[in-house]
Amino acid sequence: MKSSRSFVAFVVEQLGRTLPKVRARRTFGFMGLYVDTRFFGLITEERLFFKVDASTRPAYVARGMAPLSAGPRKSADGGYYEVPADVLEDPVLLGEWAEGALAVAGAKAATGRKPRRPRG
Repeated sequence: MKSSRSFVAFVVEQLGRTLPKVRARRTFGFMGLYVDTRFFGLITEERLFFKVDASTRPAYVARGMAPLSAGPRKSADGGYYEVPADVLEDPVLLGEWAEGALAVAGAKAATGRKPRRPRG
């Protein structure tokens, strides 16, 4: 299920207060969030998910947040976790969580895999 344009615009506006280069574009049936070439988040079904790793995942788990599911018959790999609603509502706190996701995205890019350039 897609997210409404108004929800995507709200997320980009909230993130843009601390990450002025953030942009959203359709990716793999989701709306992907990018800063430069770093793909750090997803929006789907009126929910925001950030990229996580072993160092950032505990904050999401402690808040009771779930990983993005790939579908009813596929298990979630835990690569993206839902952002809590109170974090989404607070632009400063959201920026801090987004910085963590950007660091994870940057670390993945630094492992030798060439980052894909977003179109558009």
